[in-house]
Amino acid sequence: MARSTKERRARRSADRARGAAQAATENAYVRRLIEDAELRDNIRSAYQSARSAYGRVSNGKGPAKALLDDKKVHKDLRNAADALRDASDALRAKQRSRTWPKLLLIGLVGAGVALAFSEDARKAVLDRLFGAEEEFEYTSTTSPTAEAAATNAG
Repeated sequence: MARSTKERRARRSADRARGAAQAATENAYVRRLIEDAELRDNIRSAYQSARSAYGRVSNGKGPAKALLDDKKVHKDLRNAADALRDASDALRAKQRSRTWPKLLLIGLVGAGVALAFSEDARKAVLDRLFGAEEEFEYTSTTSPTAEAAATNAG
């Protein structure tokens, strides 16, 4: 009886572990952390700098004095902040950069197709760019028969 209880617990633990691993691989941030070496380096650098700053603050002199006077603590905290900023910029930049170029390309192709197949659209674009065409009719003030008679007479 104890054996079946242990087996059930082990099976449940394995199922929970499998579910956690699947959720981690489906998460975009975790996937990026696994794939991007520069992102991992930034996070590692931030952790090491923060750990070093914490070690200097908790060395017994008192945290207030260490935070205000210790230049190495300032440097470590600055390095940690810079590394975290770089990591967050890398996460945000690569996710957003993929959608705008695609939308722009689709818009340009759509506009080109519309201009190619629609005479009304071409006329509208040309009117917007160069102004509306003024249509006019030319009527001669002299009659062709009078000119012919004058040329023949002379």
